[in-house]
Amino acid sequence: MRPRGPRPPDTHKPRATAWPRKAERQRSPRAQEPRGRETYATRGRETRGSPDGPVILFGWHTVKAALENPQRRIRKLFATENAMRRLAEDGVTLEVEPDIVRPDAIAHRLGPDAVHNGLLAEADPLPAPELEEIARDGVVLVLDQITDPHNVGAILRTAAGFAVAAVVTTARHSPEATGVLAKSASGGLEHVPLVLVQNLARAMGELKARGFLLIGLDESGEINFADAPLKAPLALAMGAEGKGLRALTRETCDLLARLDLPGQIKSLNVSNAAAVALHIATTRIAAER
Repeated sequence: MRPRGPRPPDTHKPRATAWPRKAERQRSPRAQEPRGRETYATRGRETRGSPDGPVILFGWHTVKAALENPQRRIRKLFATENAMRRLAEDGVTLEVEPDIVRPDAIAHRLGPDAVHNGLLAEADPLPAPELEEIARDGVVLVLDQITDPHNVGAILRTAAGFAVAAVVTTARHSPEATGVLAKSASGGLEHVPLVLVQNLARAMGELKARGFLLIGLDESGEINFADAPLKAPLALAMGAEGKGLRALTRETCDLLARLDLPGQIKSLNVSNAAAVALHIATTRIAAER
């Protein structure tokens, strides 16, 4: 057996990584990878996690609005140097010390298709108000089993633009207010109360008892929504694309109305339909005051 000569020096350079090594993460709690029970969005699709876990927020408008919301408690903030510079220029006050990371470090947690703009936050869920706490001087949206987080997020963004008093949906058969939904809402989640109920028809009945006019938007509605008798307080019920409103939801409404369109296509994506209906409703209600 031939004797081994001296071992040559190791000239291999360790590959640069976006995050500290395991030993360094153990020594520095702030450098540890986020480990909430919520699963991060992966390649644009969101995995439903535990309601006890943190809310995952990413994107410029989404995280900035959360940082500016006094009701939102931020647990951790991961930001690139450019994003931190923008936050400072906009005068955003930080209540938590951020971890400065490279863009690919955030992308690693969200998937390559997520547009994060250099910001990722872990936060506590916002408090959910009760039905009786909804203001009676405006418009409320009632979502009947709309499960696509992109659609619900877009509806929340539109709702914020039209100063909607609240969005009411069921605790089940609806996406969580995190990840893709929050990104699609583009900050709207911080401005429109999201009311979660167990039974939608019962909740609609409570709204009616408080004086709300309930109108269901449905392609088979007996009247054009633009011609419907609109008044505040108003609740607009909208169903999932394809399925529409469930039978009990339809029966609970005071009126079913359709959106008549002048073009060849007679139906809209639910978030676009919400925008058209809210424009009509808010314009009419404002004119009658």
